[in-house]
Amino acid sequence: MRKVTIEELADKIAEGSRGHIARAITLVESTKPAHREQAHELLQRIAPRTGGAFRVGVSGVPGAGKSTFIDAMGVKLIDERGHKVAVLAVDPSSSRTGGSILGDRTRMSELAQRENAFIRPSPSGGHLGGVARATRESMLVLEAAGYDVVLVETVGVGQSEVAVAGMVDTFLMLQVARTGDMLQGIKRGILELADVIAITKADGDNEQAARVAARELSIAMKLITSDNDKRRAPVLTCSSYTGAGLDELWDTVEKHRAELESSGTLAPRRLAQQRDWLWNMVRDELMESLRTSPGVRQTAADVEARLADESLSALEGSQEILRAFAAAVPTMHWGDQTSLRLPE
Repeated sequence: MRKVTIEELADKIAEGSRGHIARAITLVESTKPAHREQAHELLQRIAPRTGGAFRVGVSGVPGAGKSTFIDAMGVKLIDERGHKVAVLAVDPSSSRTGGSILGDRTRMSELAQRENAFIRPSPSGGHLGGVARATRESMLVLEAAGYDVVLVETVGVGQSEVAVAGMVDTFLMLQVARTGDMLQGIKRGILELADVIAITKADGDNEQAARVAARELSIAMKLITSDNDKRRAPVLTCSSYTGAGLDELWDTVEKHRAELESSGTLAPRRLAQQRDWLWNMVRDELMESLRTSPGVRQTAADVEARLADESLSALEGSQEILRAFAAAVPTMHWGDQTSLRLPE
């Protein structure tokens, strides 16, 4: 494939070239230092065309039907409401091999056939929240390409949903009825993150159970806070199979976004997310420098060996590693530009 400059890549993204969009996301996902520099340049070039999409996080317990829900909702948003829909579907990475199945395109078969849809499966890389490290940057690429609805599907494990809630406008949590004592199994912190809650699979013999579960969750939301003026996440039911409740659910999601805009809290919310993003990137760069600095690597190996024979405590060892890092800082080249071929 012919080498493409960052300027050309940005122009092709603006034109909606699917191949170049995919290539750009591969670039921002790369952990190679040279690619990170190129990704930063790309993000600067496309910045004026970003920020206009409706960002929605979709998470929930395993088995809630997140991918099936996104498939049905995405098709409806395109066919009936005229949206361009992008999906960032984050798959869990193996803690042993680092690999992922990345099978979301097969679970979203109807949506994948739509011209105005773009589905990008990405490995979580083991990061908290099951959200790939570059999910934020990928959202910007998709916004610059003209997608006005960006759905971020997360792994849905424990309380780690905080990661996706910190990068979207509306956080939609999916639950399913008949999972034992579901109220006991849901952590309060997760309920506090949710902007809208949906009980899925509300069809057939499960429809009544879903309605009961929705009532129980509505009561639980009232018990979380005694402040009657504080917004509580509405709880609805829907079926990805029959389509029942999907329109009402999306209307509720849009209402939440409208409330953020009318109250003037959308801009501060995104600013706070940018601030968190900034410090996350600083932390990632520091950790990468710790990992790659020859002096720090040698010190770390020595510290670990002395930990093994108990001649050094963890506290003393951490101080030695930090001193080695501080000594290496003046010789490091932060933000060096390196010209390498873009990932294909």
